[in-house]
Amino acid sequence: MKVLVTGATGFVGSHLVEALRRRADDVTALVRSPAKAGPLTALGVQLVPGDLSDREALERAAAGRDVVFHAAGVVAARNEAEFLRANRDGTARLLDAAARARVGRFVFVSSMAAGGPSAAGRPLSGAEPPHPVTAYGRSKLAAEELVRAGGIPWTILRPPMVYGPRDREVLKVFRLARVGIAPVFGDGTQELSAIHGADLARALIASGSAVPAAGRLYYPCHPETFTSAGFVRAVGAAIGRQVRVIPLPHWLGTAALSVTGAAARLAGRPTILTADKVNEFFQPAWTGDPGPCTEETGWTPEYDLRSGLADTYRWYRSARWL
Repeated sequence: MKVLVTGATGFVGSHLVEALRRRADDVTALVRSPAKAGPLTALGVQLVPGDLSDREALERAAAGRDVVFHAAGVVAARNEAEFLRANRDGTARLLDAAARARVGRFVFVSSMAAGGPSAAGRPLSGAEPPHPVTAYGRSKLAAEELVRAGGIPWTILRPPMVYGPRDREVLKVFRLARVGIAPVFGDGTQELSAIHGADLARALIASGSAVPAAGRLYYPCHPETFTSAGFVRAVGAAIGRQVRVIPLPHWLGTAALSVTGAAARLAGRPTILTADKVNEFFQPAWTGDPGPCTEETGWTPEYDLRSGLADTYRWYRSARWL
């Protein structure tokens, strides 16, 4: 395939580019900083300098492409307007460029946050009405609505927690586990799904090439579910440590996130740890059903939680992040 990848220097995008190049696909990447995209150049990726606000760069990047994989986005912002400018409006400009280039498929990396939380024991399939509970989730849902109306054959993926080599969020849990303690929001019974970055990359590629995936929305994840406390203990097991789980009640979690959010505002920088996240961290479940994606694209995940965390830990060690 001849493809365009946005967000190629990010965590998900970098796994996607590696998987595409292993297939010998022709990859173009839109990059804000070519100086930071050395690893992409080494893989034989064509770089187009620019970002989602640069219409001329978007048109150059989309020209001659069969598929656009839109993995760029903002996960931390100072307010909802910033989320919408990046995630909704940036997607709108990319869709316009893709339409002009007559791209054959637009694959959008959304988020489970766009669909909202699930009920305990009832993973989401994508058929449910969306009910995002955070500003980030609403901005991703707004982008999804544009993708559906954009006139280009599309596929939307809503991954849950994504982890693996080069991920800096789960790295924080590893660092806590290394000292033997880790806090969890609530009582530790929140149900979760997850997906390894390499598995998500393969799901995106399968979704971009499978005919039945056109016009479909998927929750790509491993079918196993686990609790938030179980996740912390699994990280501990990966590094050979027994971890003490520290439950954070609702009032304490709200207070802590209010403080981190206020501190970030005073410093003039965005953070994902805001009071808005209380609406996410204290839900009963964030779980998805990968069945439709598997049935319609042929994709299956390779990493369960145990093997995926072990792989992640090996990479952290080799890269000296731990």
